[in-house]
Amino acid sequence: MPKVAVYNMQGAHVGEIELNDEVFGIEVNQTVLHSAVLLQLASRRRGTHSTKLRGEVRGGGRKPWRQKGTGRARVGSIRSPLWRGGAITFGPKPRDYDFKLPRKVRRLALKSALSSKVEGGKVIVLDQLAFDAPKTKRVVELLDNLKVANKALVVTGDLDVTVEKSARNIPGVHTLDAAGLNVYDILNHDTLVITKDAIAKVEEVLA
Repeated sequence: MPKVAVYNMQGAHVGEIELNDEVFGIEVNQTVLHSAVLLQLASRRRGTHSTKLRGEVRGGGRKPWRQKGTGRARVGSIRSPLWRGGAITFGPKPRDYDFKLPRKVRRLALKSALSSKVEGGKVIVLDQLAFDAPKTKRVVELLDNLKVANKALVVTGDLDVTVEKSARNIPGVHTLDAAGLNVYDILNHDTLVITKDAIAKVEEVLA
């Protein structure tokens, strides 16, 4: 089982924790990771884009000029796709980009994402994380104590509004509870800062 150091909020080393091999120590599957990220990004798309077909463009009911004798090309409507202001050929229409992945594939993707962070040494475990009141300065001090200078994903066991409000104004820092942990956010942040109780909940679900 992979072992990771445990720190307190002052950045002091207070012990070690053994992570479950089935969750944090599997071989990373890049194909599954790609599919999971694609799924999340696709589900965020609104799909409201729309262009007009020939029958939807206003005007163009009268033939611009007679068919023969002018020396010009044959034209039936000024709303032809060939004309400026005309219709759009094969343009986008409203659609749903969402698709489904099997539950086992989604679980494997989440395990792969977590394992990739452990393999790269980008996981920092906290014994606990709690603030008396929302204060951005406290999160900045916490990250400085942990020597985290890049994008960080902070994961708590349960939804903590105080922690969320304290971190939401810091560029590159995002907070989640264990239930909301997802592949895209894990891969999109350089460092994963996670509490011991969050690890227990993740292992309970995925192991």
